[in-house]
Parts: sequence; C-alpha cells; structure tokens
Amino acid sequence: MEVKTYTFTPHGDDRGQLIALEEYKDFPFSVKRVYYIYDTLAGVVRGHHAHKCLKQILICVHGSCKIHLDDGHDTAEVLLDTPNKGLFIANDMWREMYDFSPDAVLMVLASELYDESDYIRDYDEFKKFVASKESEK
Repeated sequence: MEVKTYTFTPHGDDRGQLIALEEYKDFPFSVKRVYYIYDTLAGVVRGHHAHKCLKQILICVHGSCKIHLDDGHDTAEVLLDTPNKGLFIANDMWREMYDFSPDAVLMVLASELYDESDYIRDYDEFKKFVASKESEK
C-alpha cells in the first residue's frame, strides 16, 4: 500500500510560523469542505468508514494522533504529530483515527461537500466495493 504524505513549507521568522495551503499546488484537489476534530477522549476511535468519491487531507494542527489505513488488502499506521505534515486519503481507503493526545486538533480538507450516501460504514461492504473496483480494471 502506498501512503501519500505531504510536507507543507512553513514560512516564519521571530514572530512565529505560517503555513499556507493552495489547492492543486499543495495537494491534488479542490477543497469544498473543512472540518476539525478536537476534545477527543482517551481511548476513542473515530472514522470507521471509507468513501466512494471523497478525497481528504488530514493535518493534526495541534498535538498528535494516529491513523489506521486499510485498502482492502494491506494496512498501514501513520502518526500525525506536526502541523506541517498532511496525510492524503483516497476515496477507496478505510480509515480510523485513534490515540489522540489530549490537546489534539485534527483538521480535514475534503474534496466534496458532506453527503451521507458517499460513506461506506460497514467493513464488509467496503471489501465488496474494493473488489468491484478491481474487477472493473
């Protein structure tokens, strides 16, 4: 499985740091939705889903968390612990976010507006979705 991360260039001086993100320049899609997760209690696992179309960039802008990725065949674990690192998650990837530090703020840049019908929330359905995509090739 290929895990795609981006390292964003900080611009700073003695006043602090700034990271500017531009669609199609710093990541490969147009942003239609931004949301963030915070105050996640110890032991909580978020996600447990995949998407049919939506692509995302996850950035832990404060604190840290781990991301479990599953493409239907292989798995990977990614630590997000710096605000200049982004994790690209394709539409056909199962994801779970966990091990949030108490101060974690996980920001998500999404390629589409919220659409419940785009979610695959059952792992067996996800496996069928992956298999159907592979049979189309």
